[in-house]
Amino acid sequence: MRSVYLDNGATSYPKAPGVGDAMCDFIAKVGCNIARGGYQRAYDAAGRVLEVREKLNKLVNGPGPRNVIFTSGATAGLNLLLKGLLRPGDRVLTSPMEHNAVLRPLEQLKSRGVTVEYLPCTDRGELVLEGLADRLTPDVRAVMLCHGSNVSGTLFPIETIGPLCRERGIFFLVDAAQTLGSVPVDMGEMCIDGLAFPGHKGLLGPQGIGGVVVTDALAGELDPLLSGGTGSASESLDMPPFLPDRFEAGTLNLPGIFGLGAALDYLEREGAALRIREHKLAGHLWARMMELEEDGIRVLGTKDPRQRTGVVSIDFLQADNGEMAFRLEQEYGVQTRCGLHCAPVAHRTLGTFPQGAVRFSVGPFTTFEEIDYVQGAVYDLLTG
Repeated sequence: MRSVYLDNGATSYPKAPGVGDAMCDFIAKVGCNIARGGYQRAYDAAGRVLEVREKLNKLVNGPGPRNVIFTSGATAGLNLLLKGLLRPGDRVLTSPMEHNAVLRPLEQLKSRGVTVEYLPCTDRGELVLEGLADRLTPDVRAVMLCHGSNVSGTLFPIETIGPLCRERGIFFLVDAAQTLGSVPVDMGEMCIDGLAFPGHKGLLGPQGIGGVVVTDALAGELDPLLSGGTGSASESLDMPPFLPDRFEAGTLNLPGIFGLGAALDYLEREGAALRIREHKLAGHLWARMMELEEDGIRVLGTKDPRQRTGVVSIDFLQADNGEMAFRLEQEYGVQTRCGLHCAPVAHRTLGTFPQGAVRFSVGPFTTFEEIDYVQGAVYDLLTG
């Protein structure tokens, strides 16, 4: 049986060429820590880490390489942004389409006196812009939004929302888990103050590495979530006041950073072509699924293919979604993700709670022939 991987919304596969080799080379040939050793190998490793920061900063048009903070992934980055910024009495606006990596920290913060309000969305997961400016009142501390939904595939108009926040002195925080590497992100033009990202999705790097990029203004308001050794300012019992050390206590995931660096090298060479290809693949997948709506499925998300990521989720109207996902894998070799996708409020908004949905998500290495094959598999299940 053939194997068709359509779970890139969870993690990209295959990874960019050279990722595994870079990680193995670090472990076998480098192996040391940075900022802890006074020898050339440690200095060389620190230089490579700086190069990776520079590449990430360039990719997002960020404030500077020192403003790139490494974490274990987007979830840790989002926790840093939200818990480091919001304090009792603060008010934050978010959307019902957010991942639990946003909503669970916010739920914890609610118990500590932070007010959380949802901006309205349509039943296709589209943010309602009408009246948004009126909600951005002086008592709003931050707006926290995903760039693209991990359930519906709908893109949010962050390029419109960011300037509105900047004009009013409101911090704008963005979860780029489903977009960075696949959809252009420009922190300067989009007026983003804090951007959280994983290394293992659109950036085509390994799991366990990600980070945040923060403006100086936001960094000045963030409290570190972790305290400990940084290899710098060791004479003080306080965390260093400068970036990135202030938010990078402990040992960095250097194999992960080296692997991410190899992925970024690849994206520098091929990224533009890969983004065009992935956009075409996403449109092809969406169109093929839309052709089957009359046969017994509902395709979630916006009907504007220009405002979609590579995620396409469907709801089987006359069958159990879990059973259909299981059969797709067992009978056709099609690997998807079924369920609530760590986003129960999004599924309530889309009308797919509690049954969830079957999510297909393309990557740059998916083929058009595979998408056609998947459409045939879904059709067989609907009509068999």
